[in-house]
Amino acid sequence: METRSMPVPDGLDGTRVDAGLAKMLGFSRTFAAEVAEAGGVVLDGAVLGKSDRLRGGSWLEVSWRAREEPTIVPVVVADLGIAYDDDDIVVVDKPTGVAAHPSVGWEGPTVLGALAGAGFRVATTGAAERQGVVHRLDVGTSGLMVVAKTERAYTALKRAFKEREVEKVYHAVVQGHPDPLAGTIDAPIGRHPSHSWKFAVTSTGKDSVTHYETLEAFPGAALLEIHLETGRTHQIRVHMAAHRHPCVGDPLYGGDPVLSARLGLTRQWLHARELSFAHPSTGDWVTFTSSYPADLAHALEVLRGD
Repeated sequence: METRSMPVPDGLDGTRVDAGLAKMLGFSRTFAAEVAEAGGVVLDGAVLGKSDRLRGGSWLEVSWRAREEPTIVPVVVADLGIAYDDDDIVVVDKPTGVAAHPSVGWEGPTVLGALAGAGFRVATTGAAERQGVVHRLDVGTSGLMVVAKTERAYTALKRAFKEREVEKVYHAVVQGHPDPLAGTIDAPIGRHPSHSWKFAVTSTGKDSVTHYETLEAFPGAALLEIHLETGRTHQIRVHMAAHRHPCVGDPLYGGDPVLSARLGLTRQWLHARELSFAHPSTGDWVTFTSSYPADLAHALEVLRGD
């Protein structure tokens, strides 16, 4: 058990417990929330929850158990697709149910584990469990991811994503019909104020811009093409839910479970359809496209048959 005792800086007066611990102790917000939920945060003798507020000048005692860092475990993922591979990069067509990289609490397969199991070697810059990863897809989102295999490629791709020089095109089926049928959602995204694992449009969030266009309309749903300017966690799911058109099959952000069951979906209808960027070695503009996996294609067939 590790412990730390300290006064709360006046600058953190009124800050949520999980956010304050993240700033004072370098915890992630998620881990800070776990510590609080386990009763490990005491302020002037009173146990606080993750959403309680800190008081400047009060005495804070924090106790937690160190957890093991996640590691890359080689694994065979039979339906992992390789869209492209050379000495610098590998473009993966990720199936649903596979995380981008290891993380605390995730025990399923990962892209990095699948690549290791297939004999690929990737760049080692950054945290050991995120080797070569320059962007991520949610576990329940399928489609294209690029992973760097060299340090040069890693540096170039990280810069390209940061400078928004990468074109990311997604297809999503959402509930209802957006009005207008094409448009832009420009709304900041941050952590949800009361749910550790969710995100939301908040005034204190990071700038987030999503462009969408309706490709096909069905009774009660629509297929959209979505272009991302930014790459926030759950961005499409949060923005479409805030627009009152959550992704079909996404109960976390308001998807109708009855519709999901009718379409045979066990995850959100969201697919990273196209990925384009300047090749980190040659500078040539390259574009990769991914077909819909079977579960998403089946859902479309059902919708088209209505």
